[in-house]
Amino acid sequence: MDSGLAGLVAAETVLSHSDGARGILWVRGHTLADLAANFGYDGAVGLLWEGFAGEGLDRATMRAQLAAGRGRAFARLADWLDRAEQRPPVEGVRLALAALPEDSAPADILATLPVAIAALLRRRAGAAPVAPDPARGTADDLLRMAQGAPADSPAAAAMGTALDTYFCAVIDNGLNTSAFTARVIASSRASLVSAALGAYCAFTGPLHGGAPGPTLDMLDEAAASGDVTTWAERKLAAGERLMGFGHRVFRLGDPRAALLRQALERLGGALGPGIGRLAFAAEVEAAPSGRPSPG
Repeated sequence: MDSGLAGLVAAETVLSHSDGARGILWVRGHTLADLAANFGYDGAVGLLWEGFAGEGLDRATMRAQLAAGRGRAFARLADWLDRAEQRPPVEGVRLALAALPEDSAPADILATLPVAIAALLRRRAGAAPVAPDPARGTADDLLRMAQGAPADSPAAAAMGTALDTYFCAVIDNGLNTSAFTARVIASSRASLVSAALGAYCAFTGPLHGGAPGPTLDMLDEAAASGDVTTWAERKLAAGERLMGFGHRVFRLGDPRAALLRQALERLGGALGPGIGRLAFAAEVEAAPSGRPSPG
């Protein structure tokens, strides 16, 4: 018995293709760099949804649809926010998705996420949620709703661009765990809301979407050791994994990581300590063998 799905064809998709040998991730025929530069997140959503959730879903159309969806999501905050504000954010977002009407349109489901995340962050800070701005794109508006002020400064604009790039980088990656979960649920002819909720629940696991948390904890542990090379050698000798370093498909380097690194580097000093952590991650990456690892 093979306990995994490696080498097995479980489904076919036109949405994306991972070319591990060349280190390229194609999203409907476009590289991630092309997606970020020429479509942006809202346009990339339209590219993925074209023919499935409508026709002619260009960037302007999707900006308008998602903006309208954010407005409706904000109007529904009373349905779940009071019950969620004392819970961890990951549970709060789950409640927001679960509270959606069964017949919700795709744009309403997707637009619920930035509104819910921003509202939860504001409530945890003791502030009132900020209404969405229909004139803004998704990433830009998420930052504005979370921060409670217009994202109009050069640093805020740079952060908005970086966040938009991040969303483009992770928008689709073939048949990963959450995508597989969504397809299984949808195959039973359950609602799109049910499929999205199930996919989100799968995504929260520490071996999938929850992986960045252990990676950051590991980086903090390495920094506290005072000797990255010795720390890494001890970890590897003990058979422990270095979370976030290397990829089973992209052996020559993950194209998502490359795109995100470029976005962070363009921010310069706008992120402050975040850039320092990026440099330290590169140091950890090189430590085990004295040269950068394939991941």
